[in-house]
Amino acid sequence: MYDVKVSDKAEKQLGKLPESISDRILATLERIRIRPYAHAKRLQGTAYFRFRCGEYRIIADIQDKQLIILVIELGHRKAIYK
Repeated sequence: MYDVKVSDKAEKQLGKLPESISDRILATLERIRIRPYAHAKRLQGTAYFRFRCGEYRIIADIQDKQLIILVIELGHRKAIYK
């Protein structure tokens, strides 16, 4: 099982969201710990992956050697890719 680590930027973004949405994102992160590649989609032009959580997206780096999912950024799907 992978460990989930959240960057400072993502922690700040998560704190700004309403509690219902942040709870949903945390539940999604807990679910993807078991098999992250089943839920991930690779972002074009980068080494990162995205995970869907309703209308929100989680941008993460999966480090297989250390079994870590590093959450880099999260936000609404309209603004996250800019």
